[in-house]
Amino acid sequence: MNIVVLVKQVPDTAAERTLSGADHTLAREDADLVLDEINERAAEEALTLKETTGAEVTVVSMGPESALEAIRKVLAMGADRGIHICDDRLRGADVVTTARVLAAAVRTVRDVDLVLAGNATTDGQSSAVPAVVADLLGLPPLTHARELTVDAGRVRAERETEDGEVTLDAPLPALVSVTEKINEPRYPSFKGIMAAKKKPVETVDLDDLFPDAGTGFRVTATRVVKAVPRPARVAGTRITDDGSAGRRLVEYLIAQKLV
Repeated sequence: MNIVVLVKQVPDTAAERTLSGADHTLAREDADLVLDEINERAAEEALTLKETTGAEVTVVSMGPESALEAIRKVLAMGADRGIHICDDRLRGADVVTTARVLAAAVRTVRDVDLVLAGNATTDGQSSAVPAVVADLLGLPPLTHARELTVDAGRVRAERETEDGEVTLDAPLPALVSVTEKINEPRYPSFKGIMAAKKKPVETVDLDDLFPDAGTGFRVTATRVVKAVPRPARVAGTRITDDGSAGRRLVEYLIAQKLV
């Protein structure tokens, strides 16, 4: 069984982030970058399946040179090999381009049975990339899974919605995106960290994945024309109850067009 895990290096949500003045993308030289937590959960699910089925796990990431750190972390957790898509031309890539590139990288892995991904990364939060990748690969997408079972050539996923619970079932090969409820990811051991340094990571670029594209590869169909800093937080309105608090609260809500 061959499993591919799609991961992404993202800005640490606890750190300050700035945008470049030229194209309003992340100023990476000022960013603290980490493996996205939701991708750790996808990797954990792949490694759990590896332990029960003997599967081989390949981790794929698209990003600058620093994205190798994210790949190495998953390798330290227990994955077998990595594919790093590194090309400066992909800076600012949109959802469609990202999905095209990831799908092309997955195609380089022979006999893939299962593709795992997080349902949404913390930087883009589009929740669309896994489904687009599945469509490009011709795989059934089982998205937003909180529980996953693979047995007898089929995959079953439990999805929780606002209206209840849904069971998804499909034959392998398939693609599954997971939510934060799927598991608790393991921490890489010292032995795993040392072993990860010797595991193979293949670095590819656009020319490797799309040899016939030439210079006509379109990275994004959109562009950000303006970005402004988030307004500083200000003190809220405090209402002291002197018998008129209820009326004043309603007046405030009406003024804010909340009721």
